[in-house]
Amino acid sequence: MNTQQAISKRIQILCNERGLSLHALSILSAVPPSTLKNIVAGGSKNPGTVTIKKLCDGLEITLGEFFNHEIFDTLQQEIK
Repeated sequence: MNTQQAISKRIQILCNERGLSLHALSILSAVPPSTLKNIVAGGSKNPGTVTIKKLCDGLEITLGEFFNHEIFDTLQQEIK
């Protein structure tokens, strides 16, 4: 799993835990639905920190809480 896939998966996990659809998260975070769907679908290879922070704000969590998950502990090295 690469970083983009881990971010996508983490967003899905958080939405599932809270019973939120991507559309609801989009409204809560002021991130356009197309941007959010693009991140989750893997179209966005490098979602920006500001966008992830907005998603965290919508989920009422910190960036630290977002990234403090086992999914990020086993990422493949992306520099070759």
